[in-house]
Amino acid sequence: MAEKHSSTSIMWAVIGIAIALIAVIFPLTVKNSSSAADAVGGNDEADVRIQPVAKFELAKAAAAAASGPRDGATIYNSICGACHNTGAAGAPKIDDKAAWAPRLATGKAALTNSVTNGKNAMPAKGGATLSDEEIKNVVEYVMSKAK
Repeated sequence: MAEKHSSTSIMWAVIGIAIALIAVIFPLTVKNSSSAADAVGGNDEADVRIQPVAKFELAKAAAAAASGPRDGATIYNSICGACHNTGAAGAPKIDDKAAWAPRLATGKAALTNSVTNGKNAMPAKGGATLSDEEIKNVVEYVMSKAK
């Protein structure tokens, strides 16, 4: 019977120690929550966590159209120069006077027609939205550089 009494007291001692440990550890593990969900005003915590970090919007540049036609140098550097500075897709380089000589001989009207309608690998209007005035400006600019 003495053994039964000692095992019972050991069992109660272990239970007492376990309760004491739980009483000490539990308050340390429960944190006072001041999460982003609480700051938003009670939204579900998952909704807050899956919100995008940043927002990105594309907008059309209407300022360029409002300010009038661009000059030939601006158009050439932003659109035409991609091919005519490197010779990509067989485009004559702007500084290659020999390649431009036969083209310049056809005249300004023919060059303007080539830019407007496209020629060989060059798409119509260089693949951009250009007004007739802007096409004339860029043709004059190229003619002045290629002479």
